[in-house]
Amino acid sequence: MERSPDLSTCSESETISEQVFRQIQSAIVTGEMAPGSKISEPELAKSYGISRGPLREAIHHLEGLRLVRRMPHQGARVVSLALEELVELYQVRESLEGLACRLAAQRMTHAEVDQLRFLLDTHKNDSAFQAGLGYYQQDTDDDFHYRIIQGSGNQSLARIFCDELYQLFRMYRIQFSATPSRPIHAFAEHHRILDAIANRDGELADLLMRRHVGASRRNIEAQLLKTTQQK
Repeated sequence: MERSPDLSTCSESETISEQVFRQIQSAIVTGEMAPGSKISEPELAKSYGISRGPLREAIHHLEGLRLVRRMPHQGARVVSLALEELVELYQVRESLEGLACRLAAQRMTHAEVDQLRFLLDTHKNDSAFQAGLGYYQQDTDDDFHYRIIQGSGNQSLARIFCDELYQLFRMYRIQFSATPSRPIHAFAEHHRILDAIANRDGELADLLMRRHVGASRRNIEAQLLKTTQQK
């Protein structure tokens, strides 16, 4: 299937490499390009109708976001974390997001808290969520987690989370968000976290976010182990 960049959705200032980067990133994060699958430069260049130069720039950018890995004697592949690596990644996520909640409880304005409540209402009304098909999974300003990181007011924290690890976290959240009952529990956990932030209880917000991320990790671990046992 031809997948040339859709120029109608791209700003005039974007390069071809940036356009293709965004499309491949989306394909990886949503699972359209399966974890562990080989990145074939000739096939992708033909599919997107571009030369190898811009494609290599895009792939290099994806490597920087840890969505693509170069394997010895195998070339570039979509990331596929071993269970031990996933556990380590989520330990980092628990610490980063717990700290973000603690700081957000101190620094978010009342207006920002109200905006987060409105955001959760949007998530609740999402048709896929109501049908039990998964949690609302848009990114950046439509993402509860992203908004809390921004609300922390800590630029170093935001840079590590948003610029380096965010899309890798999203990949696992999206691909495992449809586990039965998990979306409903996650939504309730988000509300409790926000209540703690609104009450300026940073210690409780930190604890609740760590528990929330830990529950997500255990859900993913269980799904990965189940998949491994079925092979």
